[in-house]
Amino acid sequence: MSKGTLFDKVWELHTVGTLPSGQTQLFIGLHLIHEVTSPQAFAMLRERGLKVLFPERTVATVDHIVPTDNQVRPFVDTLAEEMMQALEDNASSNNITFYNIGSGNQGIVHVIAPEQGLTQPGMTIACGDSHTSTHGAFGAIAFGIGTSQVRDVLASQTLALAKLKVRKIEVNGALKPGVYAKDIILHVIRTLGVKGGVGYAYEFAGTTFDAMNMEERMTVCNMAIEGGARCGYVNPDKITYDYLKGRDFAPKALDWDKAVAWWDSIKSDDNAEYDDVVVFKAEDIPPTVTWGITPGQGIGVDQQVPTPEQLSEDDRVIAQEAYKYMDLAPGQSIEGTKIDVCFIGSCTNGRISDLREAAKIAKGRQVASGIKAFVVPGSERVKKQAEEEGLDKIFVEAGFEWREAGCSMCLAMNPDKLEGRQISASSSNRNFKGRQGSASGRTLLMSPAMVAAAAVKGEVFDVRELV
Repeated sequence: MSKGTLFDKVWELHTVGTLPSGQTQLFIGLHLIHEVTSPQAFAMLRERGLKVLFPERTVATVDHIVPTDNQVRPFVDTLAEEMMQALEDNASSNNITFYNIGSGNQGIVHVIAPEQGLTQPGMTIACGDSHTSTHGAFGAIAFGIGTSQVRDVLASQTLALAKLKVRKIEVNGALKPGVYAKDIILHVIRTLGVKGGVGYAYEFAGTTFDAMNMEERMTVCNMAIEGGARCGYVNPDKITYDYLKGRDFAPKALDWDKAVAWWDSIKSDDNAEYDDVVVFKAEDIPPTVTWGITPGQGIGVDQQVPTPEQLSEDDRVIAQEAYKYMDLAPGQSIEGTKIDVCFIGSCTNGRISDLREAAKIAKGRQVASGIKAFVVPGSERVKKQAEEEGLDKIFVEAGFEWREAGCSMCLAMNPDKLEGRQISASSSNRNFKGRQGSASGRTLLMSPAMVAAAAVKGEVFDVRELV
């Protein structure tokens, strides 16, 4: 009887061969590209006289450098305009599908592929972006890769990779009101550490995940990389299939039934053997906020910044650095920390369900005086749907800015940047030093609902009091 995990099955099905290094040459079913990590890769192909082997398996969009307020071309930022033109030229000359601004399909690469049904169970997916693990929510094995690997996939549709171990992360029970998928993954990373997943794929399972919608699962898988895991995934089920059915690139008619039967066959077996298993109780997870300079430095909103004595020796050095950089004292309550900027968006939390939850908090309230708060939909489709539902009006009436689709202030390779020592409540995925565009800017990661609560209160606030 088979004892395989989904990871094992998908890996085996996509193995082309074993390389002299011992690595697997793995076929990549879908390659997603954007404007930041692809120009050099295409240049390397041209230098070698190579062509894109399977252009129909590559899809491009623009997201990182896109302004979210004024999108008139040419962009004010000349480097951004050059990168934009390079992607347009490379996609056109290589017959690659490109979802440009104004196409109705442009957006963050990890938002547009799922919403169009490009992402499907059993796939191998690669993209020159760390958070490609997002696509694992569908039961795909998805890797973030570097520029030289982007070149390799364009040229050969394969990657040289060492096979990973598999850790099952089981979460059971119901989340309490005011606790969201973002809190789960911040709690997992806080518990296991930012290096805890090195060498592993994370399989997320348990009754909590069984009850989640696809966008919640995407949020968790998105940040698997922040816990050190190379990828994260959830086994496909009826929720997956209901989400995919009828989408642009989903199988149709008789092909649909065949696809579902195959997708069911690649799930982890009931008796699958794992390299490690970690179990959490959903009711133990509070609304979680990062206080430091890594996603692993998180605490419950009603808790205090840890003291050195509460930390392991390994964690104390980075904690000392974080205290100083963040200007937070050991033992200080995180709730009540004053905020300057509130950002709702990113490939972690820029989908329609994220905006709905934030809008529930914003509705009938006002952004606090002196706070810059803005909402950036993850794609043009998300923006359109949000406007059809009137979410944009709720945000604008509350004092938020409503923007165009893009990565925005997640990593600030665009005009959306922190200034000086500003401190941000952000629904994105990284709180590294300088991450949001200012070398001294500070980032607190939290759920979109928590960001909305911070916006209306002007400080870190327990969203459970507003739900």
